[in-house]
Amino acid sequence: MLRVLYLKTDINSMRKTFSGILISLITITSLAQVDPAALEKFAADYAAKHDHFTKEEVMDVLNQAEFQQEIIDKISRPAEGTMTWERYRNIFLKQGRIDAGIEFYKEHKATLERVSTDTGVPTEIILGIIGVETYFGRIKGSYKVLDALYTLGFGYSRRGKFFKSELEKFLTLSKLEELEITEVLGSYAGAMGYTQFMPSSYIAYAKSFEENGTRDLMESPEDAIASVANYLKVHRWKKGQPITSRAEMTRKITGLRKQALRPKNKVSDYTKIGFKPAEELQSDLPATMLIFDKEGKTEHWFGLYNFYVITRYNHSPLYAMAVYQLAQEIKKGFGE
Repeated sequence: MLRVLYLKTDINSMRKTFSGILISLITITSLAQVDPAALEKFAADYAAKHDHFTKEEVMDVLNQAEFQQEIIDKISRPAEGTMTWERYRNIFLKQGRIDAGIEFYKEHKATLERVSTDTGVPTEIILGIIGVETYFGRIKGSYKVLDALYTLGFGYSRRGKFFKSELEKFLTLSKLEELEITEVLGSYAGAMGYTQFMPSSYIAYAKSFEENGTRDLMESPEDAIASVANYLKVHRWKKGQPITSRAEMTRKITGLRKQALRPKNKVSDYTKIGFKPAEELQSDLPATMLIFDKEGKTEHWFGLYNFYVITRYNHSPLYAMAVYQLAQEIKKGFGE
């Protein structure tokens, strides 16, 4: 019995030793990817600008972050940059997501209608954004936000400055909203909650639905609804104006170059060269021409100012069109 006991003790000791070696190897691998001097500078600079973290406290947070190469790999090939419109659309216009949007509407109808009235942003567009971003809260991300911002800030030179800035904002946000900084989950880019706000957007645009309440985008759908609408309102959503309209050709048009997302022309400029809106539009509305490939054919759409506002949330026209079309499908179920 004693011999067996000693054997078990030796095995437990070996396990502890092996675990310690493994943790050390992970730490060494992480540090090998990140310049320790850059971490020290970041911590010192942050502490000099803010009084809610000392340099030592910032370093303690950073030392708990894990560098993940997978995050670098994912951000290097975002879906909006690699997918066709047809494939991208098929992700977000599935019946399951539409049905989930209708259910979300029924559950939060009073909140949605109140926020829409206050901001001028249509209920269905708020739903379209939450639906595309997180499937109405079902898919909020599985990466630790700290790991994502640490990895991208110190390991992704192409946009390191931006992600270091977001890491700074995340530190500040953790104090403002009393977040557990090492536990918050989000996307591989560091976006969080129902709305998938980056830390800077969380600080700037998040709103509590209740007056003087906390801004909880992780668990509160009411705060998420208020925050999405506030984001679009601040980016100058034009109440009552259309968003987009399918463009039909009245004659063959060739050589049309890619247009800027921000409207620089008018609807009338496009009708003069042979584009006709599928529904009536004011001829003097600012417009651009959107071009999408679907089922081997080219679709043209009038992109109006409110379409451009949606692209301020995500700069991809594929994203904005998916939001719009999902919103229209959900809206059909409002009366059910």
